[in-house]
Amino acid sequence: MKTYELSGKGLDHLKIVTREKPSPKKGEVLIRMRAASLNYRDLMIAKGVYRREVCYPLIPLSDGAGEIESVGEGVSGFIQGDRVMGSFFPFFFDGLVGPETDRRALGGDLDGVLSEYVILGSESVVKIPSGWSFEEASTLPCAALTAWNALYGGIPLLPGQTVLVLGTGGVSMYAALFARMGGARVMATSRSREKLLKMRAFGVEDLIDTSTSPDWDDQVHALTLGRGVDHVVDVLGGESFNRSLRAVRVGGQVSVIGVLSGTAGNVDTALILGKAIGVRGIYVGNRRQLEEMSRALEHGSHRPAIDGVFSFSEAREALMALDQGAHFGKIVIRV
Repeated sequence: MKTYELSGKGLDHLKIVTREKPSPKKGEVLIRMRAASLNYRDLMIAKGVYRREVCYPLIPLSDGAGEIESVGEGVSGFIQGDRVMGSFFPFFFDGLVGPETDRRALGGDLDGVLSEYVILGSESVVKIPSGWSFEEASTLPCAALTAWNALYGGIPLLPGQTVLVLGTGGVSMYAALFARMGGARVMATSRSREKLLKMRAFGVEDLIDTSTSPDWDDQVHALTLGRGVDHVVDVLGGESFNRSLRAVRVGGQVSVIGVLSGTAGNVDTALILGKAIGVRGIYVGNRRQLEEMSRALEHGSHRPAIDGVFSFSEAREALMALDQGAHFGKIVIRV
């Protein structure tokens, strides 16, 4: 079979190699991959700047979808031909994160999905929503589940509440979509007016152009008549975090997801204390949540924005396109 291997730090070390096609053992399934999608984490790993060390050679990428070609002994609930996706954390099945949680992830601690065939335990796969293409479903395991966990994994979002999403990337796109599905009002920020306008398709009502309104937290308060939003989905971190604290209402929640603005900053802890803000770090989610999210997407016509689909031989070009940052939504590689 053909697979990609990352043999060192840098895109020059990403190459197609040939490996023997694996066979599923007891409790495992063999998946013929059909599509894989990119996350910013994948780019950081490929460039060698990820916060955790990886072991080479590594098959990259965490998110993909395909169909089961064969099942091992003892597998129940799946048969040949089922359309599935793998869980970002193959061994994190349920419950809250704790010291004993096995959070080894695909495409980092473990070999990923940028391969013609992938072996996973049957407890680590979930059926994709009916009617979804492999390309669309490949965007779900990391970006979508992160957004779902942010809004429903802690204190769940309620109809009529207000959600602010920062940026227009995959997590923010799905957070807007899930918030509207839950009956919430959605606001979004971005430096790109063009990308903001595209967020309208995902139910965003209030658009905040940070290129003209750098003090976007003030605009949030103006739009909410001084109250603040109920929930901020913060993919920026860094110095932007204090603005999220100012934008959220008293007793509201801030989900900390990304580090696009950096990993350090002077946090105004008095705001957290004085406003009784719930701050929750989100790092994807477990397999049960992935299954719940997939069921929720069975109904309706909700679909992700896919900016570009690259061929299997163009994986390096796909990562370069992600690095340029001009895309809206997700970038997908067809396997």
